[in-house]
Amino acid sequence: MEDRTREYLRGRFGDYYRSMNPYNPPSAERREWGFIPWTAGTGTIMKRHQSLLDMGGLQEFLVVNRPKHVYFSAGIYQKPGTPSMVGKNWMGSDLIFDLDADHLHSFSSEGRTYAEMLHACKKELWKLLDFLIEDFSFPNLEIVFSGGRGYHVHVRHDAIRELDRSARREVVDYILGVGVELETIVQIKTVAGIGLKNPTKKRSMGTGGGWDKRVHRAILGRIDELQDMEKQKAQLELQEFEGIGAKKALNILSIMDKKYKEIEIGNIDVHPDFVTWIKKLVPSVVENESASIDEPVTTDIHRLIRLPLSLHGGTALQVKPIKYEKLDGFDPLEHAIPDRFRGRDIKISAEGMENQSVELGGETLTISDGINIIPEYAAMFLMARGKAEKVKESKN
Repeated sequence: MEDRTREYLRGRFGDYYRSMNPYNPPSAERREWGFIPWTAGTGTIMKRHQSLLDMGGLQEFLVVNRPKHVYFSAGIYQKPGTPSMVGKNWMGSDLIFDLDADHLHSFSSEGRTYAEMLHACKKELWKLLDFLIEDFSFPNLEIVFSGGRGYHVHVRHDAIRELDRSARREVVDYILGVGVELETIVQIKTVAGIGLKNPTKKRSMGTGGGWDKRVHRAILGRIDELQDMEKQKAQLELQEFEGIGAKKALNILSIMDKKYKEIEIGNIDVHPDFVTWIKKLVPSVVENESASIDEPVTTDIHRLIRLPLSLHGGTALQVKPIKYEKLDGFDPLEHAIPDRFRGRDIKISAEGMENQSVELGGETLTISDGINIIPEYAAMFLMARGKAEKVKESKN
């Protein structure tokens, strides 16, 4: 990045911070703060172990320093400005979840547009929120677009504040579906009745909630898909599973038709061939139903996380808080553009971007190799991402 570009971005970040009311997290004075300045070269310098007292107040700090990135700690400390973690005297931490398009286990970001990556990440966010709300019943979740390639969720609750790393690891493992297999989610009941010499054991799958419900719902969904297919195609789909040949596949399809009502209420002991199939199906169900959270972020009680309402130095987009009820209609490439950067065009130079499209601000911009005059928010986005440089303005 050229000096002119860097200074332009730093200056406009300062203009933004002068015009906004900063976000202060709960117990802000008990948190560690950190930031990355706009430095020359390719290296990144993180300045941390700051307290609000050290910084002289949040807005004053933001206006004076105009940082590239701003962070605060998940942890609460007695002495947040102390340089050693031990000396800070940890008092508890928020539970933080991070979703990033580069870490999605069911999606490859290679060759994808920025909009496609964000769309995939939002799908994972919905899955995560389902776990946090339906399974854990966490109240008052704070959802935040990271300003970059994903989303953060902050959980602040007395029940989780003092959880150590191992306890947070258990939360992570649950959301990732670690150890979830057919045998771990079935319920075994002993059935005895008139005319039966020996009691029999009947296996069924819970449908009320948790992983039982997710797996059962996915199995029913897969059965519905197979039943909607032509029989030959459905048979071939089943034969893709190891150990299921043509005859067994036809039998499974027949069982699905005859025993659907039983399967619907959770009974899986409808036939050994059916059980064989769902045992092989469960691993892919777990992969699809789990949420691709960045594990170290959640388990780290000292993690620094981006400050909501700050600017992301790699996109010039806002780190945007989102209300749950408005999440469905939230478009980060429209709603995370600061108003401060709208309303005027500026000149940039783009190299190696011959007729490339950029989706931003509700429109698709075509960027040509060389000089372009485009909306400032789009220019700042490209400059922050290292795709363009600021052109010196000519004096009239």
